[in-house]
Amino acid sequence: MTPGDLRSGTGGGAAALDFSKASLARLSDALLGGHDHYEVDREAMRRLLAIAPGARTMAKEHRDWLVRAVRFLAGKRGIDQFLDLGSGMPTAENTHEVAQRYNPDAQVVYVDNDPVVQVHGRALLEENYLTHVTGADLTRPAETLADEVVKEYLDFTRPVALILTSIVHHIDDYDRAKAIVSEYVDALAPGSFLLLTHNFDPEEDSPRQELARLLETSFQGTGLGSVHRTREQITGFFDGTELLRPGLVYLHEWWPDGPRLHPLGELNFLTLGGVARKQ
Repeated sequence: MTPGDLRSGTGGGAAALDFSKASLARLSDALLGGHDHYEVDREAMRRLLAIAPGARTMAKEHRDWLVRAVRFLAGKRGIDQFLDLGSGMPTAENTHEVAQRYNPDAQVVYVDNDPVVQVHGRALLEENYLTHVTGADLTRPAETLADEVVKEYLDFTRPVALILTSIVHHIDDYDRAKAIVSEYVDALAPGSFLLLTHNFDPEEDSPRQELARLLETSFQGTGLGSVHRTREQITGFFDGTELLRPGLVYLHEWWPDGPRLHPLGELNFLTLGGVARKQ
C-alpha cells in the first residue's frame, strides 16, 4: 500500500511509481530479507533499525502470527476465502501458500495499490488460478468491494477471512480508520473472520511508551509514519465481531507453536493482534 494514500485518504486505485520515496511494502520486504526493494527502502530500514534494533525480528514475528492465524482458519475452521488488504510484497509463507496448504480450494485475493507489489504479485501468481491481485485502494471500502477481481473471485454471501495486518495504524485519524474497518466488516457474511494487528500504546510512563512516541515522530511526514493506539481503541476495530481466545494479545501470546527460543524485545510489547468471528 502507498503510505501517503493511507494517511491522507487521497488514494484512488493504483498509485504511480515513485522510487524517490520508500514504500511500506518494500520496507517490509527489506526487513524480511527479501530482494524486491531499493536503496531508498534500505535507507529507511537503517533509520528504523537505529531506533528499534528489533524491527527485523518483529517483522518476522508479524509474519509468523499471520501464518498461525491463516492456518487456523483454513485448517480448523474450513475458511476457503481470504481477502488480504494492504498485503505488501510477496515473500515467504504468503497468505495463499498457507491457506492452500491446508485447504487446496481456498481462494485468495490480495489488495495493494503499490504498483511494484502488483507487478511482483501477478508474476508470482501467474499459474495459480485460485489467487489474484488487484490494485484497489483499501481506504475506499465501497470501491474495493466493487472491484472486478474482488467480486469475481470472492462470494460475500459465504464466510470470508478479512486480513488487516500491520496496516490500520498507518491511517492517522481514528474515526476514519474505524469507519473503514467497520464498512468491510458490515459487508461480511455471518461466520466470517477478521484478522487484525495494530501498533499498541501501553498508556504508561515507560521506556516502551517513549519508544512508541519516538517511532511516531521519527517517521512523521515521510509517508511511513504510523500511530500507536490504546487497547480500548484497537478493540473498537472489532465491533460487530466476537474475539476468539486468547483475545487481543501480544503477537507472541496468540497460540505460539512451541516454546520461545529467542528473548522478547521492546517491540514485542508494542503490537497487539486478534482474530474475531462475525456472528
